Amino acid sequence: MTKVALIFPGQGAQAVGMGKEFYDASPEAEAVFNDADGMISGLKDCIFDGPPEKLTSTAFCQPAIFTFSYAALRAFQAHSKYQNISVEFSCGLSLGEYCALAASNAFSFIDALKLVERRSSLMEEAAQRKKGAMAAVIGFDKDELLKICEKTQVQVANFNSPEQIVITGEAEKVAKASQMIKEQGAKRVIPLDVSGAFHSRLMEPAVAPFEDYLKSVSINKPDFPILSNVDAFPESDPQKIRQNLAKQITSPVQWVDSINCMVKAGVTHFIEIGPGTVLKGLIRKINRELSVYNIQKPADIEILPL
Repeated sequence: MTKVALIFPGQGAQAVGMGKEFYDASPEAEAVFNDADGMISGLKDCIFDGPPEKLTSTAFCQPAIFTFSYAALRAFQAHSKYQNISVEFSCGLSLGEYCALAASNAFSFIDALKLVERRSSLMEEAAQRKKGAMAAVIGFDKDELLKICEKTQVQVANFNSPEQIVITGEAEKVAKASQMIKEQGAKRVIPLDVSGAFHSRLMEPAVAPFEDYLKSVSINKPDFPILSNVDAFPESDPQKIRQNLAKQITSPVQWVDSINCMVKAGVTHFIEIGPGTVLKGLIRKINRELSVYNIQKPADIEILPL
């Protein structure tokens, strides 16, 4: 059997209408959307019909991406092609880690959706306390970037690829760091359209209440190890998973190290499940020899060469 890892995208990949083909074609996916809509009223209509500004709002964005990703996963699991693969690991980019954990049966879909909703709300509350910003740095030396971060008191939010690192922090400090990075020769520095400085110290007010909420959620030993965003380590211990989910709010996403860890363990094929193809693009920058497939609609499952 082919050794694969399941990977799930994060915030920013959303699009109006995502998942409608799965809803119409797969009873398993339909049940996921209906269950989610029963918990978050209006979620299904928002995902399928928008408008875009509603889908990108705090109340709907993260639950919408999570719901679509999980619905697509359930449709895939019900297909005969799922039986031809051996899932060795799973991981997700920030928000995507919750779908990775649900995919491994670490917790139920509904418990995961409640966690996503609570996380989203607490992060937005933290973002409103102090103006934060984020910027993607393209084509700049990692060590030099870390030095500038230290000087300007900003942090790294995401180590996305050797070519792309995202910085985060107070808005004026991110602006200063961005200017210094440009002056020292970065290929591009792109301000991100986000509501706060995610994966930074500014999210600290969200951590303690989220830790308290996590105590109410039962976490099982996953069916396969999850690569935590926090340390890129394959984790199967429920208590450690619980701790990592709280730490993730303020910690940088170790995406490059996560992919390299799975490759070192023998994974050669990755299946990105959910909206967009961002992760496929990042993995190509990390290691062009890897095979990455996307599942965004039922036809994608049919053409999987596995």
